[in-house]
Amino acid sequence: MRSDRDGGARRGAVTLPRHVDAVDKAIIEALQKNGREAFRRIAAEVGVSEATIRARYGRLCEDNILQVTGITNPLGLGFDAQAMVGVRTAGAPEPVADEIAKWDEADYVVVTAGQFDLLVELVCEDRRHLLDLTNRIRALDGVVSTESFLYLELWKQLYDWGARAGEAALAEAR
Repeated sequence: MRSDRDGGARRGAVTLPRHVDAVDKAIIEALQKNGREAFRRIAAEVGVSEATIRARYGRLCEDNILQVTGITNPLGLGFDAQAMVGVRTAGAPEPVADEIAKWDEADYVVVTAGQFDLLVELVCEDRRHLLDLTNRIRALDGVVSTESFLYLELWKQLYDWGARAGEAALAEAR
C-alpha cells in the first residue's frame, strides 16, 4: 500500500474529489483491469497521446484519487483472523478514527451513520492478535462498545467499481 510518489506514505483520509473527466475515468478503468497496462496502449485505446496519459496518471495519483497496488487475500497469505469491527463512541467519532487509522492492522476505517459510529477492518496474524487489537480499541478514550464480525472466508473482494467508465467514457473521450 505504499507509493514511491508520496514518499512511502500510506493512503489516508480521502478529501473531496476534483472533477474527473472521461479521459481520467478511462485511465482508471484500464488500470483497474490491469495495473501494469502500458500508457502507450491506454493512450491508443482512449485516443490521446501517451504524454497526456502520463500527465493525467501523475495528477490522479497526486490528488489521491488513484493508487495502483497489488490486492491480496489476507486469509490466503496466512493472516488467520480478519474482522470488521463496529465501534460506538460517546462523543465525536473522529478522534477515535484518527487513532485507529494509525495502526498497521487497520486497513479500512470509516465514520458511519447508523448503529455504529465507525467501521474498522482489522487484518491479524491470529485470533489472539485480533483479541489484543479489539481490547486496544475498547481501551481508547471515547469508545463505548465494539462488536466484531470475524471473517470466516473471503468470498468476494473487487476494486473495479471506481470509475464505472465503460464504453461511454471511452466514447466521450474520443
